[in-house]
Amino acid sequence: MPTPVTVTLDAGPAVHQRAGLSRYTERLIAALHQHCADAVALRLFYNRHSGHELPPTLRTVPSQTLALGQYAWRLSILASQLARTTYFPLQRRLTGSSLYHATEHLLPRLTIPTVMTVHDLIFERYPQHHKLTNRAFLRVGMPLFVRSATRIIAVSHHTAHDLNTLYHVPAAKMEIIHEGVDAEFQPAAPDDIAAIRARYSPDRPYLLMVGTLEPRKNHRLALTALAQLKAQGYPHRLLIAGGKGWLFGPITDAVTAMGLTNDVIFTGYVPGEDLPALYSGADCVLLPSQYEGFGLPLLEAMACGAPVVASSASSLPELAGDAALLIHPDDGAALAAAIRQILDQPEFASTLRARGLAQARRFTWEAAARQTAQLYLEMA
Repeated sequence: MPTPVTVTLDAGPAVHQRAGLSRYTERLIAALHQHCADAVALRLFYNRHSGHELPPTLRTVPSQTLALGQYAWRLSILASQLARTTYFPLQRRLTGSSLYHATEHLLPRLTIPTVMTVHDLIFERYPQHHKLTNRAFLRVGMPLFVRSATRIIAVSHHTAHDLNTLYHVPAAKMEIIHEGVDAEFQPAAPDDIAAIRARYSPDRPYLLMVGTLEPRKNHRLALTALAQLKAQGYPHRLLIAGGKGWLFGPITDAVTAMGLTNDVIFTGYVPGEDLPALYSGADCVLLPSQYEGFGLPLLEAMACGAPVVASSASSLPELAGDAALLIHPDDGAALAAAIRQILDQPEFASTLRARGLAQARRFTWEAAARQTAQLYLEMA
């Protein structure tokens, strides 16, 4: 049997974040460890800038750390790329590793082969939706990181297209590896759905949006559609689940201005164990985003048997296939009409639910891990 390739993987997002990058990093590591141990000897690395620790699921994997402040860490990595000098604080911790995998948009300059996962280029396509400092950092850093990486994993064909269009990254340098859906996302039992409804929306049916609250998620379009539905007598409220990101204040102001205070609930961060029943209990899940590098909530909703209306923009059509209704991200009337079609036509909604379940089964973390491991072997 061939000797496993030793890979050091940046576990930082799984340590310090809660959003999509965290899910990607934690699930990929877990799947590599479970399914690919014969091919990959995995080591983890992360910067302990906030005193956080690895999640329990990853603590059996060997790891090393560095203790720098968050900004010192990011800026020193950028400096290594600008100066084209090896980033020794990390390089010294890579003895015995054949390659390094950066799981977020932050790649030190190293002497061994590197792979970087690129999730999206939102800061290029929608710069107004990023904080100025983060946008400035990525505008300088991302072209350097992409150029420096030996290979790039793009999480969708759309992200790969953006990399080629904006940075002229050749197709031969990229590997498109879709993310997966966690096994716990499946249709919930009726008792679990009833319990979740009692907790989150006890007196009315609900529509659902899931994800970090930030402008590109297009909550304003959902509010516009909800206002039209309310005017037509539909009893539904909108649950908006997720932690607050940047530039979200105007959305909460819009809820008040549109007279929807009693029809919109911001749940905040929802524990992972609640999400399957929350999806399953929704009459419709909305993902009208202007841009998604991947769009896990779409697949999670479909895996739970919920009918979905999504935007026709960015990566969402390639994930949805024929299992969701797609609308233009600027068309509130179309969003309202699509929701009405699902609410008013139970047989059509059932068809979407069945298609969604089949579509979601195509995306697994085991498949993502095995494709990633194959890339490692090709690079070693």
